Amino acid sequence: MNLQQLRYVVATAEHRTMTDAARSLYIAQPALSRAIRDLERELGMTLFARSGRGVVVTAQGRRVVKLAKEALDAVHEIESLASHGRSADTELRIASTPSLEPGLAGRLLPAYTEKNPAVRVHIVRCDGRDGVVSAVRDQRADLGLTDLPVPTDLISHPLERQEVVLISPPGLDLPDTVPMARLTGMRLVLPPRGSARRREFDQMFAKYGVRPVSAAETDERGGWLSPVRAGVGSLLWYRGMAEQALRAGLVVRSLDPPVRRVIAIVHARRRLPGIVQDFLALAEGGTAA
Repeated sequence: MNLQQLRYVVATAEHRTMTDAARSLYIAQPALSRAIRDLERELGMTLFARSGRGVVVTAQGRRVVKLAKEALDAVHEIESLASHGRSADTELRIASTPSLEPGLAGRLLPAYTEKNPAVRVHIVRCDGRDGVVSAVRDQRADLGLTDLPVPTDLISHPLERQEVVLISPPGLDLPDTVPMARLTGMRLVLPPRGSARRREFDQMFAKYGVRPVSAAETDERGGWLSPVRAGVGSLLWYRGMAEQALRAGLVVRSLDPPVRRVIAIVHARRRLPGIVQDFLALAEGGTAA
C-alpha cells in the first residue's frame, strides 16, 4: 500500500460515491474503481460495498480508513518536521491563479508584510486551480489561493464569494444586468476544450440551458482581455478583475441570476509554520464571506 492508495481510500470513504471521490482527486472514476479493487485484492478484504448508486464502508474498511487517516497525518507531520530549520522558513510561498493574484497582491500581502517585515513573500504563479493544487501538494507553495472545490487531501479556508461578471467590448446591445439566456449565441473567449476549467464552464452553461459560441480558446488568462478589446468576443471573469477591464475601456455587467464562486486559501494537512499560520489568521480576519 502506498500514500496514493491511502488518499484514495480516505476520499472514497468521505464522499461515499466513486464518482464524487474521483472528481475530488482529479482522476477518472474507472481508474479510482480499479485502484480500490486492486487494493482490496492486495489486502484480501472488502473495504467498500455497493449501496444503491454509492458505496458504504465495511467493518474492515472502517478500520483501514481510520489507520489510513492516521498514516497520512503522520506523513504530513514528518514533512513538517523536516522543513524546520530550512531557510525557506523565512519565506512564505503562496500559489495563486492570475485571476486572483491582483486581489492577493493588492489587499492581503501589504497588510501581512507590514506586520511581518522579515518574511519574504513569493507568489507562485499557476495556470488555474489544478496548478495551485499541484504546487501545494508538491510543497512548492505553503498556501494556495484558488476557487473551490479542491481535492479532499487539502484543507480549505473559505474567504469570500466572488461574483462572475460578463466583460464585453463597448457597443454591444445588452442590458446593464444580462439575463443568462442572452448567453446563447453570444461569442465568448473560453478556456480550451478538454481542460478542467472548460468543463466547469460547460457545466454552468448546461445548468442554465445556454449555448454560447466559442470565439477564442486560450489558457493564457493573463491575456484574456486582449481578444475582448479586439472585439473578438466577451468574457466571463471575476468581479475582482472589473477595474482592470474598465481601464481597458471595456464594459462590465452582472448576470441574472448571479453566479458566485467561493474563493479560499488551501494547504496540505500538516502542521503549519508560524509565518503561515499568521497569514491565515490575517486573511480570515480581514475578508468577508
